[in-house]
Amino acid sequence: MVNTNTKKILISTPVIALLVMLVFFRTIVHFLTERLWFMETGYLSVFYKMIFSKTMLVVPVFIVTFAAIAFYLGFVKRKYMSAAGVADNKESSHKLKGWFFGGVAIISALMSYVISDQYWMEILKFWNQTSFNIADPIFNKDLSFYIFSLPLIRAVFGFAVNISGILIVLSIIYFGVLYRMYPPVRVEGNIYEGNFGSVKNRIFESRELNLLITILLVAGAVFLLTLAAGYYLDSFELLYSGRGAIFGAGYTDVRVTMYVNRIKTGIAVFLALFMLTGLRNKKKQKIFALGAGLLVATAFAGTAIESSVQSFVVSPNELIKERPYIENNIKYTTLAYGLDKIDVKDFAVDQRLTMKDIEANSQTIKNVSINDERPALEAFNQLQGMRGYYRFYDVDTDRYYIDGNIQQIFLSARELDKEKLDHNAQSWVNSKLKYTHGYGMAAAPVNKINKAGQPEMIVKNMPVDSELKELKIDKPQIYYGELTNDYVIVDTKEEEFDYPQGDSNETTEYSGMGGIKLNLVNRILYAIKYNDLKLLISTGLSSDSRILVNRNVVKRIEKIAPFIEFEPDAYAVINEGRIYYIADGYTKSSYYPYSEPYDEAGNNYIRNSVKAVVDAYDGKVSFYISDTNDPIIATYSKIFDNMFKSLDQMPKGLKEHIRYPKDIFEIMSRMYLTYHTTDPNVFYNREDKWAIPMETYQNQEAAMQPLYFTFKLPDEEKAEFLLSMPFTPNGKQNLTGFMVARNDGDNYGNLVLYRFPKDKVIIGPQQIEAQISNNDVISRDLSLWNSQGSEVIRGHLLTIPMDNSILYIEPLYIRASSETAIPEVKRIIAAFNSKIVMDTSLEGALKQIFASSNGEIPEDFVTPDNNGAIENADDQGTDQGDSGYASTDEAIKKANELYEQAQEALKNGSLSEYERLINELGRLLKELQ
Repeated sequence: MVNTNTKKILISTPVIALLVMLVFFRTIVHFLTERLWFMETGYLSVFYKMIFSKTMLVVPVFIVTFAAIAFYLGFVKRKYMSAAGVADNKESSHKLKGWFFGGVAIISALMSYVISDQYWMEILKFWNQTSFNIADPIFNKDLSFYIFSLPLIRAVFGFAVNISGILIVLSIIYFGVLYRMYPPVRVEGNIYEGNFGSVKNRIFESRELNLLITILLVAGAVFLLTLAAGYYLDSFELLYSGRGAIFGAGYTDVRVTMYVNRIKTGIAVFLALFMLTGLRNKKKQKIFALGAGLLVATAFAGTAIESSVQSFVVSPNELIKERPYIENNIKYTTLAYGLDKIDVKDFAVDQRLTMKDIEANSQTIKNVSINDERPALEAFNQLQGMRGYYRFYDVDTDRYYIDGNIQQIFLSARELDKEKLDHNAQSWVNSKLKYTHGYGMAAAPVNKINKAGQPEMIVKNMPVDSELKELKIDKPQIYYGELTNDYVIVDTKEEEFDYPQGDSNETTEYSGMGGIKLNLVNRILYAIKYNDLKLLISTGLSSDSRILVNRNVVKRIEKIAPFIEFEPDAYAVINEGRIYYIADGYTKSSYYPYSEPYDEAGNNYIRNSVKAVVDAYDGKVSFYISDTNDPIIATYSKIFDNMFKSLDQMPKGLKEHIRYPKDIFEIMSRMYLTYHTTDPNVFYNREDKWAIPMETYQNQEAAMQPLYFTFKLPDEEKAEFLLSMPFTPNGKQNLTGFMVARNDGDNYGNLVLYRFPKDKVIIGPQQIEAQISNNDVISRDLSLWNSQGSEVIRGHLLTIPMDNSILYIEPLYIRASSETAIPEVKRIIAAFNSKIVMDTSLEGALKQIFASSNGEIPEDFVTPDNNGAIENADDQGTDQGDSGYASTDEAIKKANELYEQAQEALKNGSLSEYERLINELGRLLKELQ
């Protein structure tokens, strides 16, 4: 026979299980769908590692928290029951147990969830930490202690503070609950009477109050111990102090604050131990009060002493006192950003460039960007968008080897923007089953424009038309991109729209390996996940259909590797007929001792340690380690076995397109402005601080950005794809040097600083911009083009090192007033030494500058279309004889007519017609002159 209790258990178990399922239903669905997705990507082990790590952390944290609170509150209850002289009754005890365990369990569960979600990675990094083999200068600990151990210790300390605070609050609350449920038994004659003093003594000596004091003493002791731990940790965090002349521990921190922290630690430990012995007699109470007062006094006195030492000892002799700490700051900041790896070379500027030198640097000239990324993006969208629902997200700069020669190219993927679909076409079938992907790419060399001043497309149209075999695309469909933020379903009974073709549309069927098969169970799961009943009832789906989720390439890789920060702008690459996206991943820390932070979050260590590659068709993700010297990525490699591959394992065609990322290069450049100085005296006085030059870009003055160039470095034989940034002295505008990051072959990641001689003044970008604006001929033309419905846009000023000289090139765009008008390259400005010229082509500008020097520009120096749409009046030649007009008045009348016609053409957005009329007007004015 089954007894009654057993029957109750048998009946209640499935009910409880059902309730748990209902409460955690969404969580279970989320877990199952996440598992399916990680399985599809091939990173199921990473998913299990994250889940297992969090679970393994939740359980012990829950047990510790629950045990600590339950044990302490049990101790409170036992002491209270004994002191109050009451017996526990079954009914009250039953009610109290339910409330007690329920409340403690909820508090423990909340704390364990928060801690496991935030600190699971800190624990994994702690157990798998990799040594930096560099010791800090104060405590002589390996930097791995600060990067991997200190964050976890701080987290444990915070947990202990929370627990001690909770214990104090809960002990008071629980004491009140016990007092209400179990009123203390009063012995006969225990009546508070007599004078005030006797009443006070009786209350103080009451059993309940003494018990409460005992409980609070224990909780207070725990709190004081955590406080002591905090004071101890504060000494390590002095290495991130910002009080002195530099970031990091300074004279006052090391000579005063550190000792104050040690004294406070000792006092707090003493008080905690003293509290545990009890404070029932007045002598102990006085000692404790004295100790507490001493702790408070030490804190205030320490602050006062620190301030006094800083003001009266350090400040008047700051350089002398802070010199060793300035050296620490220089050394560790340099190490934290890899500035010690920069190869410094002298660049002997002579500014004696001739036409022969130009000829010898034809690879550099052929790759001069006479177009900019922003105007090029507008042109791509206008010229190659084809339909309103296609959009180019951004334009990326890369290099390809065409017939063995390097060619810098603008590329962009043509993605599907479903929000641009006609409202009536935005049905579920269209958005999920039919319009599933973008199509193809557009590409244009940076140095080529057509006769309208727009990029000369070499990859274009639908189906994809590629003029070069190196840029041929066999799989143009883009299922995973930068605008793919929703899920789609492939292998359905609906034909997928591929691309428009005349009055009809081409269709396709997905043949890739991406996606999750939609069997009945999976259809139910995803219908619940997306609250989409159509996933269940659609007749267009079958068991072979697959759902493609997490299609945004950056979010996709972030989901797999949330512990790495990825650059938000991935760039598209063509390799072996397929489209890939490459994203740069960074490892960061804010715990590098003595290193100056580069952002408001306090991060003071960064490495570009990962290159992530995503196949735009299949969605396959691969992670490659690009910095094998980074201990943080080495630690992640230990945690996640087989997740990261060596960069040597990257396919050769993709490896040729890895780039040193702009973000980290800009951070390093800005840190180098100050930290190129290693002498503490010069550093302290900021005698040799550098600055980022200013330029006039798109008609606004702004700091120059790192730009990708293709040029030949000094002492090298051929041009390379480089990332470059020029520098000027702080407060001055002349150039002092430039830094490059190399990208090609075995030189990838090598940084070189070319330092100019200090005894020469080399004109800087800002000075060139001012000379352009002040040039009589150029400023006159700019004013003319900026009038009556058109706008002149100034492009990036290119600072191009060539042999022992610096050449400046800046493109000019004209945009008509029409909303759909495309900025068109109409002029090229070139500057060398004190000479500034403007022409319709780069070839013409260079001819003007170097006309008097030896050498001729070779015929293949620039492409035929490089001359632009505007014919140069000076190059056309003018008839110096009879103008063909009967009188001067007739010629003037004709000039006025040409001017009016030109302005009308400009208003209508016809830039080519405007230029033709202006050129004719120019010839006529010369004849009149």
